[in-house]
Amino acid sequence: MRLDVKFGVSTWLWTSPFTTETIGLFPKIKAMGFDAVEIPVEYPELIDAKKVKEALRQEGLQAIVCGAFGPTRDLTHDDPTVHQTCFQYIIQCLDFCNAWDAKFLAGPMYSAVGKARMVSPEQRKIEWDRAVTNIYKVCNLAQQRNLQIALEPLNRFESDMINTAEDVGRLVNDVNHPAAKIMLDGFHMTIEESNLEAAITSVGQKLIHLQVSENYRGTPGTGQTPWHALRQGLSNIDYKGVISIESFTPEIKELAGAVCIWKNLAPSQDAFAQDGLQFLKKLLND
Repeated sequence: MRLDVKFGVSTWLWTSPFTTETIGLFPKIKAMGFDAVEIPVEYPELIDAKKVKEALRQEGLQAIVCGAFGPTRDLTHDDPTVHQTCFQYIIQCLDFCNAWDAKFLAGPMYSAVGKARMVSPEQRKIEWDRAVTNIYKVCNLAQQRNLQIALEPLNRFESDMINTAEDVGRLVNDVNHPAAKIMLDGFHMTIEESNLEAAITSVGQKLIHLQVSENYRGTPGTGQTPWHALRQGLSNIDYKGVISIESFTPEIKELAGAVCIWKNLAPSQDAFAQDGLQFLKKLLND
């Protein structure tokens, strides 16, 4: 059965951070055959929303907006002033969503990426409750703008809070807000899930975005990811969203260090995108 999905790619595959000048990638992304572009917002002040909107319009690309959550954007931090900094950043991201006709903000916004520690059950409960309380506030901010949020599980080396589909499902249920939805990432899933089909099926209609790369962060179709299980999971829930390729370039040292990519994972970043898209289209549209 052919799946009614669209295909996207993150600009992180080529560069970081996203700035107004990054729109120079849009014609190439469109020419490759992608329907959507993922825009990771690291520094909102470097982005001219109007110029990006015009570039999206010219190329006919759909925008997916993803947040970047470092130590200063942590909704589970002990210091409430850090929460406020994060809220202000999220508001800027939501405003970009509205400016670019994106329907949701995606990312692991419940905590800081890289916050992976062994803590007591008592501390874990405190941080979980903070996440629930603060994500509910984020959902209200999103709903006021006719938007949703897509919460992303990360693997255990990048988060000690939300690692699996079951984890994120529990968080969404505890938040209990209509704007709270889910995104999944095949890379993290190949580390954390025992069964990709079951994991995707378990989140059902709450899944509004999917990212993919290989189990080693490389080009889709070149590694050990059980792609047919992933496809069957999407078929089970009649997924109709965007499937985006997300990986990174070792040429940007700060980003490469953060995601532990020390070498090129494809002959070129363009080949990564093109070959990955070809594989996904064959997998999902044949």
